Amino acid sequence: MRIQPLAPLALLAPFLAACSATIDSDQIGIEPPPCPIPGGEPADHLIQPGEVHFEHLWKLTSGGENAEAYFSPAGDRLVMQRKSPGRDCDAIFVTEADGSLRQVSSGRGATTCSYFMPDGRSVLYASTHAEHDDCPPKPDMSQGYTWAIYDAYDIYVQDLTTGEERLLIGGPGYDAEATVSPKGDRIVFTSVRSGDIELWTCDIDGGDLKQVTDRPGYDGGAFFSHDGEWLIYRTTKFTPGKEAEELADYERLRDQGLIRPGQMEVWVCRVDGSDAQQITDLGQANWAPYFQPSDQRVLFSSNHDYAGGKSMNFDIWACDLDGGNLERITTYDEGVAGRTFDGFPMFSPDGQYLVFGSNRGGDVHETNVFLAKWRD
Repeated sequence: MRIQPLAPLALLAPFLAACSATIDSDQIGIEPPPCPIPGGEPADHLIQPGEVHFEHLWKLTSGGENAEAYFSPAGDRLVMQRKSPGRDCDAIFVTEADGSLRQVSSGRGATTCSYFMPDGRSVLYASTHAEHDDCPPKPDMSQGYTWAIYDAYDIYVQDLTTGEERLLIGGPGYDAEATVSPKGDRIVFTSVRSGDIELWTCDIDGGDLKQVTDRPGYDGGAFFSHDGEWLIYRTTKFTPGKEAEELADYERLRDQGLIRPGQMEVWVCRVDGSDAQQITDLGQANWAPYFQPSDQRVLFSSNHDYAGGKSMNFDIWACDLDGGNLERITTYDEGVAGRTFDGFPMFSPDGQYLVFGSNRGGDVHETNVFLAKWRD
């Protein structure tokens, strides 16, 4: 499970357009270069003032919830999660060479957190389908905004050619949020197998399990650095002077299969868990981190710059590994009642493109996948 945008999301209505379409003259007046992912609709007109790192922009989906899109090792396709019409939980899709999206998960249960395996011919994802044919119950919001960490989540790998699916990481309790090292040797994932919600790694076949984190609180949503030596992740931030009270609340919710995501910061550590360092100390929710190609700066989504009615406005930010040189990357700020979202950033393997999710160019109740040509 990754963090979902804090805005209600409508059901998806598929819409894909050819990359070769020309932008209207009142938008930019020139034809953009070919889209590197088939099916991208030119969207330079949706680049906002101040988004200086976006040279060109394409919209890859239209309508409903489309989130957590991640590149293949070759950088020529994406795997993502989206909701199909008539369902209340996500399925896993991949982009195809003809510009379409193909569902690869079974359609049973809930799925989340997909990622390409090193061969580029298979993907992993978490699913509850071993225990649930239908979507599992949504979390009870009477205790405030929470996410569910379903015990039924296990991690599977599917061959994209044959459709063969196999269990990669299972056992009692929540196992999800898996991503793969660029070195192709290790997988990092989030698990409750030690009692708390921690980061673990395993080899590419699901063996050689090693616990990475051990601090009280949720640790999750991890990605490897490009050299495969470090992990970047989100973790619960307890308020100084209120640690005992907030830890007790966290543990109570955790034991009900829930977490409260409103206070999180970004950390890094080595793959073995050593040299753990806090990067952000901004308050509110800082999450969905990803290393920039140099591994010397990071991107993350945050609502720290907003208060009151705008606390649900998330933008992508960048900073150095020590938290310095903070820079706002996205500036979209036109949602209803302060609800706008930009998040889930990931660079293409060659560092030329950034894929992310955003509310821009549609209703605030929908999230779409966008691709930007990046410039430093």
